[in-house]
Amino acid sequence: MTVTEWDSEGVVGALHRPSGTAAAVVVLAHGAGSNHNAAILRAIAEALTERGVAVARIDLPYRQKRPKGPPSPSGAAGDRAGIVAACAAFRGESSGPLVVGGHSYGGRQASMAVAEEPSIADGLLLTSYPLHPPGKPDRLRTEHLPAISRPTLVVHGASDPFGSTDELTAALGLIEAPTRLIDLPKVGHDLKPDRSGAPALTADAVIEFFGVGA
Repeated sequence: MTVTEWDSEGVVGALHRPSGTAAAVVVLAHGAGSNHNAAILRAIAEALTERGVAVARIDLPYRQKRPKGPPSPSGAAGDRAGIVAACAAFRGESSGPLVVGGHSYGGRQASMAVAEEPSIADGLLLTSYPLHPPGKPDRLRTEHLPAISRPTLVVHGASDPFGSTDELTAALGLIEAPTRLIDLPKVGHDLKPDRSGAPALTADAVIEFFGVGA
């Protein structure tokens, strides 16, 4: 396994390559307050690479512009464009499926990008999807979900204030494509990758759900 820092044509991050031919490639974007070195992204990338999958952890365009601070709503379309560019950049890493997604804000923007342009990826991997702001269940971020036509795998902490298990289950019902929800008990929004088992569970689910290597 090798990890290569990446900075080319507006795509910035790190690429994990397995020791042999990659069976698939996964592109992961970070949450609102983080970057491509987020613990959850690194842990999932390592678990997937051990299973023969190439993984790109990317910095979204807003993070490339400034090292700290949250994204701006006015820059969301640019962040989605960055995700599209990353999918194009890493598509050639494997002849197998390309799965795109990420944690929280990164996953949300990836899901919106796939809703807008399904051809960029073969599947979606969303960890801690921010279904609504904490304490504001009436502000659901579901408008684009019916337009998603790619299989969607969601990893969720049962204690996540951004959406309950029941709320997320109902939201996934809006997606016409196959979906799967992995619900982790006693885990919050950060998924506690060092002690929850989330990285290994996520990697195993990616292999099975998306038919990697089948």
